[in-house]
Amino acid sequence: MPRTTPRRTAAQVALSVRRAGGDVFAPRRLILALKTAIAAAIAWYVAPWVPYADAEYSYYAPLGVLVSMYPTVADSARAGGQALVGLACGIAVGFGGLAIVGAGAPGIVAVAVVVAAGVALGGIRALGVGRDWIALAGLFVLLLGGHDADDFSTSYLLTMAFGVVVGIIANYLLVPPLYLRSARDRLSDLRAAVTTALDRAADAVEDAAPDPSALRSDAEELAEMSVAVASDVDEASRSERANVRARGVGGIHDENAQRWWGLERTTYLTRDLLDVLAQVDALDGRHGDSVLLADAMRRVAELVSTPPGDSEIERRIDAAWTAIDAYGGSLPAAEEAADPHDQPGLWLAATLGRITDISRRVHDALAP
Repeated sequence: MPRTTPRRTAAQVALSVRRAGGDVFAPRRLILALKTAIAAAIAWYVAPWVPYADAEYSYYAPLGVLVSMYPTVADSARAGGQALVGLACGIAVGFGGLAIVGAGAPGIVAVAVVVAAGVALGGIRALGVGRDWIALAGLFVLLLGGHDADDFSTSYLLTMAFGVVVGIIANYLLVPPLYLRSARDRLSDLRAAVTTALDRAADAVEDAAPDPSALRSDAEELAEMSVAVASDVDEASRSERANVRARGVGGIHDENAQRWWGLERTTYLTRDLLDVLAQVDALDGRHGDSVLLADAMRRVAELVSTPPGDSEIERRIDAAWTAIDAYGGSLPAAEEAADPHDQPGLWLAATLGRITDISRRVHDALAP
């Protein structure tokens, strides 16, 4: 049966190059940049008409847009609200600094107190991104408010709030982001990476002399990719909230959730399998027949590589179990083992069986 290693390796290399280059020219990033630019320009232009706010401080409106512009509408609303709460706390700290100056203390003391209080209050985790604004807002009030601190503070907070609202509305109305399909593609990338790692390990096992450094390198790459994909899947889920484009895409959400459930566990088990193989420079009798082990790993890799709904899934599940059983039959009996607690072959067989069972459960969950 032909191996999938070359094709999967090419996909994995392409993914690595894309990740290294970042998202600067990614369509989703360019759309976010364009929406932010439009919202900032509108906020700056309209800000002079914000009630109870001095037009002199209208430049804070674009800053409010920047504070609230996140990849998802839900994140924008949360970050904008947190930033405003942080600003309000900072303004209160700034007034405390002005009170210190009014009491006759040197300005340097007031600055130190405001910064210290702002940084300390920034430890309130519930404020999220708003934590970073406490000390900054306090300094603004203390150093820029002067003798008109009340008017400055009111204008500052209202204009920033106006910018936040404009940013949230722009994110909601102008091509609201929905990342479900992107997450689906990232899950396929992870599936390809797991398949490649298993195939590469099978090639090494067949020669009964695996390369520990290569195995550890593949395991580390899987760990890194798994973390990145987890973040992408979570972001895709958040992008559905308060999003008019999310109507009618529940099927993709459910598919992504099931696939991530399976791939998260499959990736972890694959990393553990690579770690066990990397602990020795050469396989011995405890590992059973190396050719049968390599075949079992390839059948499991083939199963993992099978996309949801593929008509070959049942045959590949059966092939994986048959290969695992054949490999298990080559392992030494428990009474023949020199150390009953040191039988890596049993663990390898059990891990391959667990991956196969997880693939079956995902298939059953997604079956029409």
